[in-house]
Amino acid sequence: MNSYATNPMSKTTIIVREGESCEVTCINPGKVRSLARSLPKASTVERISGIFQIMGDSSRLKILHCLSQGDVCVCDLSAVLGMNVSAVSHQLRLLRALNLVKPKREGRIVYYSLSNQHVGELMKMGLEHEREN
Repeated sequence: MNSYATNPMSKTTIIVREGESCEVTCINPGKVRSLARSLPKASTVERISGIFQIMGDSSRLKILHCLSQGDVCVCDLSAVLGMNVSAVSHQLRLLRALNLVKPKREGRIVYYSLSNQHVGELMKMGLEHEREN
């Protein structure tokens, strides 16, 4: 059985399915205090949100996956992804702005790599999560 709740601020209707919500209001003050203390700063949450927004694009995820395999130049990324070089460069600029990738110039060629192991771990966890579902 579904119950319906209307949010007057957004004029939307929310469908709450049976078993998805508490049947009574019962607040545990200790848990609330503990959770409130554990919340990261708003600025930290905003930065993390920005990272996930940038990673929410399939082209950028493919780029990050390729870079998780090792250093790759822009031309090789372009060939693998079937995108033109300027489109790949644009995506890399966005990833670089959030410190997810870093460039390394060798003569006239620029190679990109993941900026640290955490980025690779996020990719690995995302793939593992998808495989489990």
